[in-house]
Amino acid sequence: MGEASLESIKESTLYYVPRPPRYDVDDLLDAALALTVANTPTGVSVAELARHAGVPSGSVYHRFPSRAVLLGELWLRTVDRFQEGFLACLADRDACRGARTAARYVVDWSRANPDSAHLLLYSRRDFVPEGWPAEQTARAAAQDRRLRSALRALAGRLEVDLERLVIAVVDLPYAVVRRHLADGGAIASSVADTVENCADTLLRARRLGSRTAPDPDDLGG
Repeated sequence: MGEASLESIKESTLYYVPRPPRYDVDDLLDAALALTVANTPTGVSVAELARHAGVPSGSVYHRFPSRAVLLGELWLRTVDRFQEGFLACLADRDACRGARTAARYVVDWSRANPDSAHLLLYSRRDFVPEGWPAEQTARAAAQDRRLRSALRALAGRLEVDLERLVIAVVDLPYAVVRRHLADGGAIASSVADTVENCADTLLRARRLGSRTAPDPDDLGG
């Protein structure tokens, strides 16, 4: 082989840049999210996703070998994106502020990500977790552990029972989000203010009550 040929090989190797995948995983999951919002999780399949995204079915199957894996990845990605900010609120050094901002975050995040918020109003059971591979099941378990640990830690710092905290920062804001999304309208920014104030009032009442509760011996009997 001549020197010219060797140089050509070196140059082609040196300047070769792998072509990026034509169909990005996040793009496919975004399309699956749109299908979920337009229908339900039961209406999402690999074949339907391929038609909706305008890609060959083989490209979808290459990334998601089954419908369960596709739905699992969609659910896990959405939870990860939500938890990133929510857990940061719960970990605030100021426990009272952390609880308030966590409740507010649910509404603010839902306003900014209405399709993802729609998805989280479903249950994990709707995304066929029984068909998930071990890796996805482990990721879901890790998400649960992180959330439970953060909520318990904040409840301890606030000196409130866990049930009250969950009602204040999870159940209350999600009930409000669910109502607005069901109506099909946008969530006004003032809703976040109201939810934050309600959560603060609920938790503050418990803290004040625990400090001012009378001694049972003083009640007679």
